Amino acid sequence: MSAIAIIPARGGSKRIERKNIKDFNGKPIIAYTIQAALDSKLFDEVMVSTDDKEIAEVAKKYDASIPFMRSAANANDHATLADVLLEVMAEYKKNGKEFDTVCCILPTAALITQQRLKEGRKQLDSNSHTAIVPVLRFSYPIQRALRDDNGVLVLREKEHADTRSQDLEPFFHDSGQFYWIKTPALLQEKTLFTKQMGYIELKETEAQDVDTMLDWEMLKLKYEHLNTH
Repeated sequence: MSAIAIIPARGGSKRIERKNIKDFNGKPIIAYTIQAALDSKLFDEVMVSTDDKEIAEVAKKYDASIPFMRSAANANDHATLADVLLEVMAEYKKNGKEFDTVCCILPTAALITQQRLKEGRKQLDSNSHTAIVPVLRFSYPIQRALRDDNGVLVLREKEHADTRSQDLEPFFHDSGQFYWIKTPALLQEKTLFTKQMGYIELKETEAQDVDTMLDWEMLKLKYEHLNTH
């Protein structure tokens, strides 16, 4: 089946200025995502969706495709990833190109590997799932979450106050790396989190969300760990 990698990289990052092309160990961070996608040989097209000319030039330098620029409507703080993907697919369709599967890869996912991308694609092809997402396990049981009740901390789920941790159901959160999705599901459900979503569980060292400079430093530490062990 044909596949496209879409890397969404708008120019208006707020908390870390120019985050998507910020230098990370000698090259723009988006280069790691582009290279992993290209090296995997999984995609008929690896493209970057951006509203920013500088990001577009950087992406082209690392051999990503920029067939069109992102619209202003999908370059603001309120546009979702699904909005961006749907716009890209619509633009390709206008130009006579359609793809069976889509992989949205985040531009700051410097820890991504082609092996994990291949694992996701294999799962998508081999079962009834309409999407695959890499996840991380919550390090502490969320059943023991505390909430503020008028200034007093109370257990959110009191029935689990004395339950052993190993007896509690594990929960996961999105790792913020990539999302494989079958095109019909994307077009119909208009979300990356489809009704029949499967997952790959990553180790804590394999992913890092990047919203603050502390996150950025943690990403560097994990990158060094993965590339020296």
